[in-house]
Amino acid sequence: MTQGLSTSAIDPQQFAGRVAVVTGGGSGIGLGIAHRLAAGGASLALIGRNPDKLAKAASEIATENITTHSLDVRDHEAVEQAFSAIAAEQGGLHMLVNNAAGNFVVPAEEMSPNGFKAVVDIVLNGSFYCSRAFARIVKEQDAGGSILNVIATYAWTGHPGVVHSAAAKAGVQAMTRTLAVEWARFGIRVNCIAPGPTETEGAGAALWPTEQDRISLTNSVPLKRFTTPEEVATSAAYLLSDDAAYVTGDTLVVDGGQWLGKQVYGFSASPSW
Repeated sequence: MTQGLSTSAIDPQQFAGRVAVVTGGGSGIGLGIAHRLAAGGASLALIGRNPDKLAKAASEIATENITTHSLDVRDHEAVEQAFSAIAAEQGGLHMLVNNAAGNFVVPAEEMSPNGFKAVVDIVLNGSFYCSRAFARIVKEQDAGGSILNVIATYAWTGHPGVVHSAAAKAGVQAMTRTLAVEWARFGIRVNCIAPGPTETEGAGAALWPTEQDRISLTNSVPLKRFTTPEEVATSAAYLLSDDAAYVTGDTLVVDGGQWLGKQVYGFSASPSW
């Protein structure tokens, strides 16, 4: 069974001459997407809060055309400044991946207001701030662009234990559909990708911390395995590419059929859920 896509099958000119901004690009799915876009010839700008993680990620990506920008996507002024700087340094903007996120499992009645607000601010508000900054630049270029928002299937199924993240990602999906219509006049396509359980260090610690959780989760996936950042990146590259030039306002699910079973992270063995 093939997992991901061999780099030998990637067209190194697929994204040549294009500049991609990837938020949360220092690790996990964001890093996987950054690797794939670089393999296709894109210039990259990685955004994240941890400068050391960003520097490490940049050193691992096989391209010289890469910059890193340490900032919090909740800070709209910092976002505007960074996007303007990236466009000036790289000669424009063409693709945006809104991947920055935060998540943890907790019953809703125990959720602190600050915890709820923090996740919504990062996922929903941050995605809007970055999208707005991107669109303001791209509409002046008269060459179009593509935005990809990373969400999760519980944006429409709901999910016990992650009310903050589910609400935020549902908001991002609604925002995606709205902006797809509103910004079509600028030649900007806006789509979502909804990965299933993915082999990343951050998600594993937050959502399936025990071996029993991991086994239960795997059993809930019809394809009986986790996906990888590389597999998600392959689908992301399609949505960002000219191959999807007539696709906008849509959500591509990459979860092995897992959402159909509506697996509950961390609560599947608990009778109270």
